Amino acid sequence: MHHYWSLEAVHLQNAWLTIGSFDGVHRGHQEIIHKMTAGAHTAGAPAVVLAFFPHPAIVLRKRQELYYLTTPEERAEIMEKMGVDVVITQPFNLEIANMEARQFLLDLKAHLALSHLWVGYDFALGRGREGDVSTLRRLGKELSYQLHVVKPVQAANRYVSSSLIRNKLAEGDMNIVSQLLGRRYQIEGSVIHGDGRGQALGIPTANLEVWPERALPKAGVYVCKAHNGNESWGALTNVGVRPTFEAKPVSPRVEAHLLDFDRDLYGQSLCLDFITRLRDEQRFPNVQALVAQIQQDILRGREILSSG
Repeated sequence: MHHYWSLEAVHLQNAWLTIGSFDGVHRGHQEIIHKMTAGAHTAGAPAVVLAFFPHPAIVLRKRQELYYLTTPEERAEIMEKMGVDVVITQPFNLEIANMEARQFLLDLKAHLALSHLWVGYDFALGRGREGDVSTLRRLGKELSYQLHVVKPVQAANRYVSSSLIRNKLAEGDMNIVSQLLGRRYQIEGSVIHGDGRGQALGIPTANLEVWPERALPKAGVYVCKAHNGNESWGALTNVGVRPTFEAKPVSPRVEAHLLDFDRDLYGQSLCLDFITRLRDEQRFPNVQALVAQIQQDILRGREILSSG
């Protein structure tokens, strides 16, 4: 797979294309990509995804909180596993936002020789979202591409969307998040030095330096699967501000206690798959009460991990 960081760098022929933000590459996105990729490969054509970054909602100042479900690199890696041939991470800015839909399609024709365009039922592009499905179908006749519209996908009795996933993530409902994504929610980061409290308590933790714009689950304790290269371990992960130790407001942290692990991972990448939420983060009256609760969490985590 080829990953480009601008449409200007790409020159293809007979491209089959889908366009969007694709944050999280959830089951709705997957439906579009699978259909587009299968059709393209049957026709001997390249399957191409043009994915915007930053997210349009952030550029247009509709959102400011921690937001992304995937980094652009993670998004491209997921698409590669789905058989996509070319991913274009297209910078989204006010110039793109104000571009007429027809002009944007002309650019796609010039760089990709677009022949088939795949979109979701509620997709729109261009200034004021003028390029809705009916407009794209009309432009398809003028510019010689075929439009394919994919129906919405349901999971957990809900229509799948990135916004819904963010909402469920903020509630800590990892079961629903997994169903909507079609996989467990992941957070990856570099292991950095913390304050050493976990080690002193006999419960060492790996502190992750996480992308600042990553959407985090609701503060609390989670059962996870941790991955480093080809190795994996069960893990108990705390997301939050550690109220037992922190008297002043601090930024949320992600720290994981890896079960049956006694090595050094400093400076290495660690990926956490979130399985389920055990409890809220809470302030304990003393360190002994905290340690006793963590030991209970570890026992419960082992039970969940052993049950599959």
